[in-house]
Amino acid sequence: MQNRQALETLFVQSKSGNRATVFPPCDVPANKPLDALFPEELLAEKELPLPELSELDIVRHFTNLAMRNMSVDTNFYPLGSCTMKYNPKRNEAFSSSPKLLGLHPYQPESTAQGQLEIFFELQQMLAEIAGLPAVSLQPAAGAHGELTALLVAEKYFKERGEKRTTVLIPDGAHGTNPASAAFAGYQTVEIKSDAGGFVDLADLQSKLNAQTAVFMITNPNTLGIFEKNIRQICAAVHTVGGLVYLDGANMNAIAGIARPGDFGADMMHYNVHKTFSTPHGAGGPGAGPIAVRDFLAPFLPTPVVVKKGGEYRLETPSKTIGKVRTFFGSTAILNRTWFYLRTLGAEGVRSMTKNSVLNANYLLSLLKDSIDVPYGDRCMHEFVASSAKLKAEKGITTMDVAKRLLDFGFHAPTVYFPMLVKEAMMIEPTETENKRTLDLFAVTLKKILAEDSQYLHDAPYTTGVSRPDEVAAAKKPVLVEVGRLRDEPLAF
Repeated sequence: MQNRQALETLFVQSKSGNRATVFPPCDVPANKPLDALFPEELLAEKELPLPELSELDIVRHFTNLAMRNMSVDTNFYPLGSCTMKYNPKRNEAFSSSPKLLGLHPYQPESTAQGQLEIFFELQQMLAEIAGLPAVSLQPAAGAHGELTALLVAEKYFKERGEKRTTVLIPDGAHGTNPASAAFAGYQTVEIKSDAGGFVDLADLQSKLNAQTAVFMITNPNTLGIFEKNIRQICAAVHTVGGLVYLDGANMNAIAGIARPGDFGADMMHYNVHKTFSTPHGAGGPGAGPIAVRDFLAPFLPTPVVVKKGGEYRLETPSKTIGKVRTFFGSTAILNRTWFYLRTLGAEGVRSMTKNSVLNANYLLSLLKDSIDVPYGDRCMHEFVASSAKLKAEKGITTMDVAKRLLDFGFHAPTVYFPMLVKEAMMIEPTETENKRTLDLFAVTLKKILAEDSQYLHDAPYTTGVSRPDEVAAAKKPVLVEVGRLRDEPLAF
């Protein structure tokens, strides 16, 4: 039974006079009018039309909304590339410690030694996993890490008196790569993939020149396969004086097994939500630490944490690009990352990676005879299936399959990415799912693929909304009922 309040916005539920908080009387003499305390241009012309509700109304509203959501705590999320793994609750308990939450970024360093020690140890652990000695915890997310590293590269070349203008990016890269490069002021040049899904070495070689600043590569790549020529690729870029940037989105496939610095990368970022289980999605806080070679360390953002004379201190690198984030970065997320790594230890990180690859290959083995997997019988942490043949033979599209999975309580995999694969379905089970879940998902997917195509076209059947016109919804959202307050439409 659907709760009506869960379907109404807070503005619709609002009733004049309702309150969730009762403030005590003002204990400061109010002997001046408001306009005498603040400049007139800072005062609102009229009261904001905010909803008025009781605490119980608010609690029920958000609780009911939460019950309608899919989440990694309630459903299997096989999102390829996005890595929706379970977030251990012990990480949340640790990061919620009053001893951490009570800290303030402006307090003296001598009174925050515990927090600085956590940052220092996290820098060391991330450096060890990357095989790159210098780390900045500043960036707020993966794409922000990309941008930060590119700005580091830009200043490095400027110090050398070099004006390099281009960033080379494979055609199967994450969309944030060219966006970050453009934002940093570089021109982007696309590198083709070969028939096996790897970087086309001939195409790369033809586009390398003295203008090449950085080659950005995801390894394992977005097809879920490890670049077998990675050392040769890095050597070619270094020959023309360029730097190699590793998009660390898929580090959960190699962490503790292979180090980017060892196979030639000069810079990289971590997506800690993908690799180290911190919260992910919903526009919430994130972190995208970067690791770089020693000759790039002077250009890192400020501050970095160092240990001198038995004390932890904040220092500014000698040729820093400046700040890219307020204070130290996303402290609560970084604390979760540190705690996760300390919980697992070196051997635990290796086991995490091995289980991630094992689960993906197990699921691939269950499904490859039922749906086409264009790039091989083996994968790393994810694989890309294709509904192209099903579409041609039965009229079943990837979107049909994705929507139908919702009826069975599974979130759909990433669809229509990477664009190298027609009707792509990118599947990543993560190491946190057990065999029973993987078996059930495989059985369900096979059942869906055997269903009538017309029946699938109308799926899902159990959700509140089935097949909206997504383009129209994005361009022309209907806000009539969303904005009702005191019988007036809310002005957005």
